[in-house]
Amino acid sequence: MPTVTPQVVVDAASGAGRARPARRRRRALVAWLLALPFSVLFLVFMVVPLVASLLLSLTDLTSRDLRDPFAVEVVGLENYVRLMGDAGFRSAVVNTVYFAGVGVPLTVAVALLLALALNTGINRFRSLFRVGFYTPVVTSMVAIAVVWKYILDPGGLLNQVLAGMGITGPDWLHDTAWAMPSLIGLATWRNMGTLMVIFLAGLQGLPQDVFEAARVDGANAVQRFFSHTLPLLRPTILLGCVLISVYYFQFFEEAFVMTGGGPLGSTTSVTYFTYEQFGYGRYGYASAASYLLALAIGLVTLMQFRLLRNKD
Repeated sequence: MPTVTPQVVVDAASGAGRARPARRRRRALVAWLLALPFSVLFLVFMVVPLVASLLLSLTDLTSRDLRDPFAVEVVGLENYVRLMGDAGFRSAVVNTVYFAGVGVPLTVAVALLLALALNTGINRFRSLFRVGFYTPVVTSMVAIAVVWKYILDPGGLLNQVLAGMGITGPDWLHDTAWAMPSLIGLATWRNMGTLMVIFLAGLQGLPQDVFEAARVDGANAVQRFFSHTLPLLRPTILLGCVLISVYYFQFFEEAFVMTGGGPLGSTTSVTYFTYEQFGYGRYGYASAASYLLALAIGLVTLMQFRLLRNKD
């Protein structure tokens, strides 16, 4: 049996130490090779267009300049300054804030109530309710908007139901007072399924011993909800708010299909305004509007993280 001397142990340890960095380098090389296809696709189809659109927002490129690209001038922040003084853009910003400011809390509240009901109050046919509430999420937004457009028509189903109760319904989509609330109602109905699933998963992951202790201490259901459920659910609510806010700030299909931005521009969002500018051939101007929207979404997300993150 060979004798193991201290020198042999030292040599073996040093050899293993030299082999370990080489093994890590090989693993890193293999990882990068496996990630290379995605990295190339991400670079070509995401990073390059983002950089190009940002540079485009700093120019005065229009459809007329496509015949002579060398005639395009770099105008710096002029497009952004013009947008601040554009009454149409300011109106679109107000409409977008209205849509998101009402729609996001409403969707979160409805989805949370549904998740609580499915988690505690509804035992039979629970899976059926989950599928039913989530089905609008996986349905085409255009198809849903077309159906809702007929429902909200002056002679549509909703007004017929109201007429049966002796109420004369308004022209939902052509009245400036009701057009935006109608779109908010559609968006809430369509998106509550996404948050319901997220909240339901969060509720099922909460520690039940905390609620059992509160129940033993005499806390009723409302007290347990506000003192335990909501604080423990903060990370889940944060996730839901961020996801749904990004959608609401970019709302487009509802207005495009149902109202065309009307009546009188009352449902024209920033994305719809950007779409119109591209249609007019004002490419640099439209790119600047889209980046202002992206900046606003980033700021709102940052505010949500500061307000809803755990204080621990």
